[in-house]
Formats: sequence, structure tokens, C-alpha cells
Amino acid sequence: MRIARWQDGAETGEGFIIDNTAVPFPNGLRVAEVLARGLDGARDLFGRVNHDAGRPLAEVRLLAPLVPAAIRDFVAFEEHVEGVSASVDGKSEVVPEWYEAPTFYFTNPHTVLGPGEPVIPPVTQRLDFELEIAAVIGGAGGSNLSGKNAADAIFGYTIMNDWSARDIQSREMKVRLGPAKGKDFGTSLGPWIVTADELEPYLDADGFLALRAEVFVNGELVGEDLVSNMGWTFPELVSYASRNSRVVFGDVLGSGTVGNGGCLGELWGRRGDLTPAPLAEGDEVRMVVECIGALTATVAAAVEGCSVPRARDRNRARARV
Repeated sequence: MRIARWQDGAETGEGFIIDNTAVPFPNGLRVAEVLARGLDGARDLFGRVNHDAGRPLAEVRLLAPLVPAAIRDFVAFEEHVEGVSASVDGKSEVVPEWYEAPTFYFTNPHTVLGPGEPVIPPVTQRLDFELEIAAVIGGAGGSNLSGKNAADAIFGYTIMNDWSARDIQSREMKVRLGPAKGKDFGTSLGPWIVTADELEPYLDADGFLALRAEVFVNGELVGEDLVSNMGWTFPELVSYASRNSRVVFGDVLGSGTVGNGGCLGELWGRRGDLTPAPLAEGDEVRMVVECIGALTATVAAAVEGCSVPRARDRNRARARV
């Protein structure tokens, strides 16, 4: 099953993509409500759709397939860490702590972009893409999930492009916090959510998804990898996210950037220069993941944000004058 949202004139449709047709959910249900019902509930709905109410996919505009409750972005590919650390931190390394647990950060759910929607970056000299696969949580979610419970919490998967301003990110992370403004201007998701059961044939013996992932810039292949090169499985990411916390339906868990050119920053770090060149206005980034689909976006003109003053000197007084 493929779950999507789309714009049809002034109306927003939500439902299944069936044979290149956008078919609304029965009873006007929304994606969030279907995610809450879990996979079994989605299967029941799929059997009750009115195909005559469908619209040709070519006549609607796809939106991001969900409005995320939260977005956690992991860094689960060792090869990516190895390469990108040189371009962001000035030193190529995988710190020992990386191997201990699947680290993540929270990014902005309010700047999510859909398929074909242009990204509007801040003023940056090092605009980059990041090719990721994201798991979408469905059903009851929960806390301290493990094993089958963690796997069952995954409703499906989509493609994720974690846009990055590497120069801003590098400055921010020197303060031992972030990334913040280097990331939160845009995250593309789409083109739809493919339910987890559709991808089960691609699970290897260790539970990793052996899907091929590729990224093209202006039609030229820049990076390619197998998703199974992750250091942790997606259920293990779910388990860690829920550890002493909670995951809920609509949560998005990004895998982190795939290796072997899943972003420009990795290539810059390995090559010691800005080759290929940073993204510029008008560039097209197209991501293709086997059995999920393609996610494309172009780069729009950068927008200068409001000015921010430098920190002022303070006398560190401990009482009011």
C-alpha cells in the first residue's frame, strides 16, 4: 500500500495511490487517523475504497505524505560520518561514541516540504542535500519498545532529504550544540509512505533493508548505496528513540545520510575540496529509492534572514544594581 496526500484544486486529498490513481480514504479519513489505526486498520480501509472516486495521479499535486508529529534524524551510516566529519569539523573520524548507540537530533516539523516543492535556503556558501530513508510510526507507539514491538511500530517508509547549510552547521556545532539553523529551513519527504509489509522481501538475514538508494544532481548520478549499510536496523532506531521516552503515530525517524556520496559534504571531506560544487539556485536534486519511488526538488533563491547581534559583554553581576 502507498499512502499519500495531494492537492486537487482548492481541496486537499488524503488516501491511497493505486495504479497511478489517487484514491481517497473512506469516510474522509486523514493520514494521521490512518496512522493511528496501524497497518491492520489500513488494510481494512484499502479493501473498502471507492475506486470511482479516484483522480489520475498526473492531475493532482503530491504533498508531503504526512504532517509529522516529530522528526528525529539519526546518523546511522558509518561511511557518511567518516567522510562528512572532515568537511564539517575539519577532521575525518568516527568517534568511538558513535558505535555505542544510534545518535539522533530533532529537526523542524514545521518546514517539511513535499515532492517537487522548491527549497528556499538561507544565505549559504555550502548548500547540500542528504539522501535518507525515514520510518513512519503507526499504531499505539509506546515507550521502551524492543524486538517485535519496535518492528510493529513501523507503519511504513518514505524518502527524506535533510537539506543542510554546511557552513552554518559547522559554525553552530563548534558551540557543542546543534545543528540548528544549518538544518531547520527545510526537510523534504515523499513521494508517499510505502507500508512496511511491502518491503519485507528486502529484509536481509540480520533485519536490514537491502534497498538501493541513489541521488542525482541535474541528472548526474552523485551517490549510491544500499540502505542495509546502516549500523543499526530501523526497529533498533525505534527502540532507541522510545528508550525512557515515547514514540507516537506520525513520528518520523530518518536513517541519516547514506554513504558513498549520499551528500556533497561527504565527498568534500574525502576529496579535500568543494567537488562537486555546492548546490546553487536552479539546481535539481532527485532521489530514487528502490520500491519507494523518487523525490525531486529544485533550489530556489536564498533568503537573507533577520540580523542577529553578537553577544554583548556582561559584568557577571550576581545582584541587581
